Amino acid sequence: MVIGFDASRAFVLGRTGTENYSYQLLLSLAKLDQTNRYLIYIRPGAQISLKDWPQNFQFKTIKWPRLWTQGGLALQSAIDNIDVLFVPAHTLPVVRKPGLKTVVTVHDLGVEYLPAMHQLKQRLYLSYMQKAQLKGATKIIAVSKATKEDLIKKIGIKPEKISVAYEGYDREKFKIQKSKIKIDQTIKKYNLIYHNYFLFVGTVQPRKNLERLIKAFSCWLLAVGKKSQKRIANSEKLVIAGSKGWLSDSIYKLPKELGIEEQVKFLGYVPEKHLPALYSGAIALTFPSLFEGFGLPILEAQACGCAVLTSKASSMPEVAGEGAVFVDPYSIDDIVEGMRKLNNQDMRGKLIKAGFMNIKRFSWEECAKETLKVLESA
Repeated sequence: MVIGFDASRAFVLGRTGTENYSYQLLLSLAKLDQTNRYLIYIRPGAQISLKDWPQNFQFKTIKWPRLWTQGGLALQSAIDNIDVLFVPAHTLPVVRKPGLKTVVTVHDLGVEYLPAMHQLKQRLYLSYMQKAQLKGATKIIAVSKATKEDLIKKIGIKPEKISVAYEGYDREKFKIQKSKIKIDQTIKKYNLIYHNYFLFVGTVQPRKNLERLIKAFSCWLLAVGKKSQKRIANSEKLVIAGSKGWLSDSIYKLPKELGIEEQVKFLGYVPEKHLPALYSGAIALTFPSLFEGFGLPILEAQACGCAVLTSKASSMPEVAGEGAVFVDPYSIDDIVEGMRKLNNQDMRGKLIKAGFMNIKRFSWEECAKETLKVLESA
């Protein structure tokens, strides 16, 4: 069969979230499937070395300046003789070739649960997409069982139309860092001290619950006597690694308002190559998000031997397994208590061990296998 693959997000610089999902899934399908033919649709400027890809993978650049999906992808997928169009990030072309089978991956329904934390254009666009486009898709892939349940309850999708294919993590990059020197070099690059900081990884935006996390960290500093009238230069820090997102100004201002601006560090976007060392050098990953379709930083942290604090909400217990301290994301006191538990070395050791067991369930290879089953059965 001929599979059309929307890779418009896969080859951007600084991949996060759905971009990383698209790229890693494409890599794994290239290793797994030498039988089917793939037409990979990309945007102009994508940097690709064709010799790195198998012969059954053909790349097509769609030169379409605006509304790339609804214009360029819609037209090209209608012209090409493909059996199924796969879109790995939510949005299908509205106008499609009659009879063309479509498969789309849904990463989360956050806009349905937290509408105020999304831009108006996102709310309107995603709401239409979810209620109209998803019902017209041939098959849907959900990245977690929690997301599948959301699709059934919130959108009214029939269960038999939805398959769950867990995301994976890069096992070559995210693993125990054997070189203490490499960890030290990375954390010194960001002016940190080994096992002296709690870490958050993700876009700086309201749904990540960073305001409560910062307030909880402030309370925790008071509780352990790390805050005084004179700042302690080497006291524990909260390190936030991620790009600036929408409605984030109040998050950046909050540490100064609480008087802990020296203890909270915003690193901005951190290249993926530095993340394993940051995870390995942290006290723990603190990830009390209000809503996640999956929550990839949880797996990355566990793979690097980093203890995890995360939410009881949505998909996070499903992803973290027994390798995390779970908190009520709406309770600052609960987050403080979770941080207190993570400050205990024995507790961290137990969580790290459980985390190593948990990550065995997840891989991009397995994600590709499950995805291919859906594509071939569409």
